Amino acid sequence: MSQRPPDRRTKTQENSLFLHEACKALEYNDQVFELLSGASREIRVQIPLLRDDGSLEIFYGYRVQHHNALGPFKGGLRFHPSVNLAGSRRLAALMSLKSALVKVPFGGAKGGIDCDPRSLSHRELESLTRAFVEKIHRGIGPSLDIPAPDIGTNDQIMAWIQNEYSKIYGYTLGVVTGKPLLIGGSEGREEATGTGVAIVVREHARHHAEEIEGKTVVIQGFGNVGTHAAKAFHSHGMKVIAVSDSRGGVFDQSGLDIDALCSHIDAGARVSAYEGAKAITNDHLLKLSCDYLVPAALDGVIDENMAGKIRARIVVEAANSPTTYAGDKILADRGITVLPDILANAGGVIVSYFEWVQNMQQMPWKKERVIEELTEKLSWASDQVFAVATGNECRYRQAAYLIAARRLREAVAMTSN
Repeated sequence: MSQRPPDRRTKTQENSLFLHEACKALEYNDQVFELLSGASREIRVQIPLLRDDGSLEIFYGYRVQHHNALGPFKGGLRFHPSVNLAGSRRLAALMSLKSALVKVPFGGAKGGIDCDPRSLSHRELESLTRAFVEKIHRGIGPSLDIPAPDIGTNDQIMAWIQNEYSKIYGYTLGVVTGKPLLIGGSEGREEATGTGVAIVVREHARHHAEEIEGKTVVIQGFGNVGTHAAKAFHSHGMKVIAVSDSRGGVFDQSGLDIDALCSHIDAGARVSAYEGAKAITNDHLLKLSCDYLVPAALDGVIDENMAGKIRARIVVEAANSPTTYAGDKILADRGITVLPDILANAGGVIVSYFEWVQNMQQMPWKKERVIEELTEKLSWASDQVFAVATGNECRYRQAAYLIAARRLREAVAMTSN
């Protein structure tokens, strides 16, 4: 078996470095590390699209299936120009570890199309989505691989995928999650990741016997996850003092009016155009003094350069891999706590699991049950991470990876020939 050097620190291998540390701590050999870090299957397809102006454009679609020892592959589909095979590998591995950590019976997968959905008309976006399903339908299914929304995708795109898949295999509810409620979606799914972020913050404060009311929060990324996290923080009496989207943000030390800001966004305006607060850049936002910094956008924003400038007490990783390996080490040296992505943003996969269960049983749940079960599962997982961190005198990310790697290793061993 070929050996990949564990110290090749490219952006696409950040979580492999964290996993390698966990495997060393668990005294697993290099072959086990290779087994846990490598993907089971990778799919790359070419998708020609006839544009509205009559031109032909070629896009590429990807689906990486990491491990399914714990259950069917599960993970988002991302429509973004940055989508590629290497990034999908990294995110698929994160999904396996995340599911293992919170004891959801899924494996990990990730993928998408290298497109900018904002540049496509409604017809073009639908055609591209359906063409993607035509190319990968043999590799997905309710007992095989269950996609979900991610950056650049939403419930409408999931509805197209479900419909196109059902044309081939007959009506199939559970082929995707994150669907509209009318066709099998779950109550609470849209806000699940953001709500889960706030649950983990609350559990961390409870673990340290701290009050969260009045604590200040800065959120980088004000999409689905960021907006729902802001609403949840606000409901707990916390002060969200700054938020941003890709073009800039706004800041108010006394606390933003979250309801007014969300109404502003719902009307189609940019965050930086909100007149109720001071406009700031994304770079400035990341350096603000606050209790909680919540990166909720793309990966790699807290790198070795930015990590030395962070002035938050706690970083809460609402996005996947927002902190690089080098950045994480600097935060550790500076005494800044990190609530890691595979715990902090696991609310999405948990409620996706609930949606899948409802689809398989054809029995919808009320929202109260969804939130109650989400809270119970995340609270339990948080307690596990905090206990392992205390017992091993390590940081939360190390504890989370120790738990996830051990469970994944045991499952792979039990299911291997």
